Amino acid sequence: MEFYEWLQNGDADLTGLNYAVFGLGNKTYEHYNKVAIYIDKRLEELGATRVFDLGLGDDDANIEDDFITWKDKFWPVVCEHFGIESTGEDISIRQYRLQEFDEIPDRVYTGEMARLHSLRNQRPPYDAKNPFLAKIKVNRELHKTGDRSCMHIEFDIEASKMRYDAGDHLAVYPVNSSQLVEKIGKYCSKDLNTVFTLINTDEESSKKHPFPCPCTYRTALTHYLDITQNPRTHVLKELAEYCTDPAEKEKLKLMASTSPEGKALYQKWIINDNRNIVHILEDMPSCQPALDHLSELLPRLQPRYYSISSSPKLYPNTVHITAVVVEYTTPTGRQNKGVATTWLSKKIPKEGEELPTAPIFIRKSQFRLPTKPQTPIIMIGPGTGLAPFRGFIQERDNSKEEGKAVGDTILYFGCRKKSEDFLYEDELLAYENKGLLKLHLAFSRDQPQKVYVSHLLEKESDEVWKVIGENNGHLYICGDAKSMAADVRNIVLKIIQEKGQMTEQQAQAFLKKMETQKRMSADVWS
Repeated sequence: MEFYEWLQNGDADLTGLNYAVFGLGNKTYEHYNKVAIYIDKRLEELGATRVFDLGLGDDDANIEDDFITWKDKFWPVVCEHFGIESTGEDISIRQYRLQEFDEIPDRVYTGEMARLHSLRNQRPPYDAKNPFLAKIKVNRELHKTGDRSCMHIEFDIEASKMRYDAGDHLAVYPVNSSQLVEKIGKYCSKDLNTVFTLINTDEESSKKHPFPCPCTYRTALTHYLDITQNPRTHVLKELAEYCTDPAEKEKLKLMASTSPEGKALYQKWIINDNRNIVHILEDMPSCQPALDHLSELLPRLQPRYYSISSSPKLYPNTVHITAVVVEYTTPTGRQNKGVATTWLSKKIPKEGEELPTAPIFIRKSQFRLPTKPQTPIIMIGPGTGLAPFRGFIQERDNSKEEGKAVGDTILYFGCRKKSEDFLYEDELLAYENKGLLKLHLAFSRDQPQKVYVSHLLEKESDEVWKVIGENNGHLYICGDAKSMAADVRNIVLKIIQEKGQMTEQQAQAFLKKMETQKRMSADVWS
C-alpha cells in the first residue's frame, strides 16, 4: 500500500529504472487487476522504461498458466535488453534445506501460527498470527430436510476482548482430515512423528521457514499445508522427478508444460476431475516424493472466512456464522469434503463434556449498515448469502426497540424449497410480523418453473428504484460472485436506466456513484 500511495501522490523522476509488471487478479471481481494496470501505466509516466508488456493473471481460470506463458516470453526479452546470454535451461533449485531430529528439541510447534504455545497460553490482541481459541457454545442444523447440511455455529468470545460489527468476517483456522494426512505419510514412506525443520538457503531472507518449524510431519500436514486443493503445475513438474514409471513421469511433465496438449490434460485430469495431492499419489503409484520436498512445494493452509451472522448489539459475547457443509462426488467417484466445514460439523457441544474449540479471529469489513437507521435498505442474499443480513436485521430491530425511526428494511432471499432450506425461517417471519422487515422470497424448486431472487428484483423494480433512486437508500448483495452477483448488478443497472430514464452510460455512472458513496456494497465469493 505504501508503494502504491507513493506512486499516486509522488512525482519522482524514475528515469533509468527498468521494470515489468505481472498482476494477480480474478475476473469475477469488478476491479480486475486494477493495481497492476495502474502501476504499469504510472511507472512509465514517471520516466521508467517498460522492458516487457504487462501480464495479467486470472485466478478464476489458471493463474499459474497465465504467469508461465508470460514468463516464457519475458526472459528472452530481458536477456536481449541487458545483453545477457540465456542458457535455455530451467533448473529447479530447492529454496529450503532439511534438518531432521533424532532427539525431540525443546521447542516444537504443534499447530500454532507464530508464537510457540500461543494456543495454550493465550494473550490478546488476537489476529491472524495469534488466533483466539474460542469455545463453540452452539452448533445446530438449519436445514429441515434433505441430504445437505447447513450449520448455525456460535463462538464464545467473552474472554477475548475481541470486538466485531455486523458485516465483519470471522476467520477460522481449520485442520486437515487425519485420513488424508495418514495417506500422504504412507505414499511417501515416512514416519509422520519425525520432527523436522526446513531452513531457507537464502540467509538474508526474512522468511526463515515456510511455516512454523520445527514440527512433526504430521503437524505440518494437519495444520500448515493445503493438501486438498488442485496442485499447481510447478508441483507436478517436481513430482515428475520422483516417478519410476516412465509413462507416469511423462504425463506429469506434459501437464506441467505450456503446450496446448499439456494445458488440456491438466484442465481435464487435475481441474475437471478435481484431483488433490492425495489423489495424484494414489493414481500414480510409482511417484513417491520426499515428504520434506512436498512440504516445501504445497501451499499454506489458509484460514476460512465466514460472514458474521449476528449483531454485537444483541450478542456482544458471542459471534455467529452460517455455513453449508461442503461435500460432493468428483468425476473419478471420490468423495471430496470441505476442510473447514467438515471439521466444524464434528464440533457439537455435548452436555457434561468440555465445549469444543476452534482458533478464530475477526477480520474487519467495509460491509456496513448506514449510520442513520432511518435510511432505507435493500438486502439481496440467497442461501448463506443471508448471513450478514441476519446481523443487519437484528441491529435494525434493536434500533426500533430503542425508539429510533427505522427506514424500510427489505430482504430478497432465495433457496431451493421452503420446507427444506429456508434458513432462519421463524426469525425472519417474526421480524416481518413485527412490521420491521419486508420479505421477498424465491423458492426455486417449489414450482415447475424455477424462480430466483433476480426474477423478484425485476418484478419489484418500482420498489427498488424508490429506495435507491428516490430515497437515497442503500443496496447490499451477498453470495456467489460468478452468477448471482453479476445477474443482480445487471438487473439493478436496467432498473436505474428504465425508472431513472437514463442512458446506459448515465446508469453506469449512477451505479458507480452509489458504490463510491458506499450506498451499494457487495460481500461476494467465487
